[in-house]
Amino acid sequence: MNTIDLEKLAESQKANAQVMMTLVRTAFHGMEQLSALNLAASRELFNNSASGAQQLMDIKDPAQLKSLAGSMAQPNVDKLLEYSRGLYDLSANMQREITSVMEQQYSSMAQKAAGLVGKGGVPTPIAGDVFGAAMKQMMSASSTAFENISQMSKQMTEIVDTNVKALSAATTKAASALTPKA
Repeated sequence: MNTIDLEKLAESQKANAQVMMTLVRTAFHGMEQLSALNLAASRELFNNSASGAQQLMDIKDPAQLKSLAGSMAQPNVDKLLEYSRGLYDLSANMQREITSVMEQQYSSMAQKAAGLVGKGGVPTPIAGDVFGAAMKQMMSASSTAFENISQMSKQMTEIVDTNVKALSAATTKAASALTPKA
């Protein structure tokens, strides 16, 4: 008959609760950073808009309008790129933190499962060896799948990082081409 080890069950529940609390803290920290980023961007947008409106009201000659439009465009593009990079960095950091927690949790779970399956000298029911071998094979397959998914996630992060950098460079180049030379 199977018996439940209450101490191991309580230990497992405590470990799961700690993992959940770590994930929740990470999510709250990310939300705080996102709020700070959005607040700073909103403040900057308001200040730039007020300054731009004041400059537009001070224009006396239509020719000044063209030069003012170009001079206002470049700082706005730069701010947009800065915001985009900040947003990307925030999401990449959160992805890394969550992946790290999940990898630690999976590693711990896999070790415990391997320990349970690999116990020798324990009386087993009929066909227990077959069951043990199947469990070992399943653990090996799930470990390989988790490693592949983890590696793919890291590669996707690197690809997105490269694309964001290329997009930033292209946008900066295009915006500087639009800005009139004095």
